[in-house]
Amino acid sequence: MARIVAGVGWAGTYMTGLKLLADRVEPALMSRAVAGHAAGIGIAGALSFLFAGALNRWVGWRGAFAAAAGAAVIAWLLVFLWAPAQKRRADAPAAGALFDFRPALRNRSAMAYAVAYCAHTWEMNALRGWAVAFLAYVASATGERSPWLAPTVVATAMGLVGTWASVAGNEVSIRLGRQRLVRHGHDLVRRVRRGHRLPRRSLYPLAAALVLVYALLIWLDSSSLTAGAAGSADPSRRGATLALHSMAGYAGGFVGPLMIGWILDLAGGMSAKGWGLAFLHVAVVALLGQLGFMALRPRDLAGDRRHTSSPVNRSTMTRVPPAAFTTP
Repeated sequence: MARIVAGVGWAGTYMTGLKLLADRVEPALMSRAVAGHAAGIGIAGALSFLFAGALNRWVGWRGAFAAAAGAAVIAWLLVFLWAPAQKRRADAPAAGALFDFRPALRNRSAMAYAVAYCAHTWEMNALRGWAVAFLAYVASATGERSPWLAPTVVATAMGLVGTWASVAGNEVSIRLGRQRLVRHGHDLVRRVRRGHRLPRRSLYPLAAALVLVYALLIWLDSSSLTAGAAGSADPSRRGATLALHSMAGYAGGFVGPLMIGWILDLAGGMSAKGWGLAFLHVAVVALLGQLGFMALRPRDLAGDRRHTSSPVNRSTMTRVPPAAFTTP
């Protein structure tokens, strides 16, 4: 029950906090603000394991959980005392339309980022949930009795590398264009993923290095996708848009690790064949996410170097009004 309450609390703070941030920054700064938000979460999540371990040694596990609860109280006070209040928007939806998600669903650009985010979190959580087991299998299959870098250490480094990649990827998307980063990132991920298919033929250090490179490429477009959804949203519907974006992402993040386990079970347990099929399924999901992203034709954001105020019809070289792509 306590875990359920904690999960509800996380759901009520993550995207809600992102909307609180997005409503208070200029459009040109949106993507960097979202990247900073993601970086804060990633760094805090990685460091939480170190703090929990230290507190467990000093004050026991109950003290570690009490400290985590105290951190939540501090976060609440920060928002309550220092987040500036805002007046209700004149174009805010009426109370009866609060749960009407149809306008957000008609926003093709925002939904493009949501579809890609679903595939992204599917892939990210599949790796995050199974990286330790995969590396342990590689160590056992290759006779690596005492890995110089333990699977759990690699997993921790994976989280830190991913956080850096998320922030760096957003900066790249500002300079090269958000769509190009997402497309090229998926292409690179598929190429690196091939190295996971036959771990029995690889040494453990190589497998650990591939996991870290794979994580870097997966996390590369994380902030860019969420910033794309937040920046594409109608300001009066940003909460509903981010709710759909979050739901799509966490649905993928929930199903991805389960699919890895299910495929391994169908393959008879951990084996070169089982892991190959498991990673192959992730490749298919990522490809479908990329195709959906391209089909919905998302926009870049204000502040991106290649940003234009409206899409261009290349066949006629004339401006196409934004309403042709996004229905308010």
